[in-house]
Amino acid sequence: MTEGFLKRYSFNIAANDFMTAGKGSSTIKNLLKSMGINANIIRRIAIISYEAEINIVIHSFGGKLHCDLYEDKIIIMSEDVGPGIEDVDLALTEGYSTAPESIRELGFGAGMGLPNMMKYSDEFDITTSREGTVIKITILL
Repeated sequence: MTEGFLKRYSFNIAANDFMTAGKGSSTIKNLLKSMGINANIIRRIAIISYEAEINIVIHSFGGKLHCDLYEDKIIIMSEDVGPGIEDVDLALTEGYSTAPESIRELGFGAGMGLPNMMKYSDEFDITTSREGTVIKITILL
C-alpha cells in the first residue's frame, strides 16, 4: 500500500457461482454511497467491479476482488487463479468472448467485460499467465 491508503475491502469469488456473483461489487457500491462518493465515480466503479467479478466467475478457477480506498483514488483489483488470458489484445476488443455457449445462454459472456473495465478506468493494468490474471484499475477522486 502507498501513501494516503485508508482501507482494503476484499471478497472471495468462486468459479461458476452465478448465485452469489455480483455481491462483492454491490457491497462496494453501497459502501461508496455511504461514504458520499460522487455518483458518477460510483457508477464507474460499480461497472468495473461487476465486470471484474463476473470475469472471475466465468473464466477462472476462483479468485478475489479487492477495493482499496485512498485519500485521492480508489483501486479495484481482481486476482484470479488460472488459466490466464491467451491474447490480451484480442480480449480487450469489444464483442470478443471466450465464454462457452452455456454461459452466453445465461446472459453473460458478451465480450464487454475487459473493454468496459478499461473504458471506465483512469489507469488500467493487466498481468496474466497460466497461473492467473491480475487486473488493477485506478479511479482518481
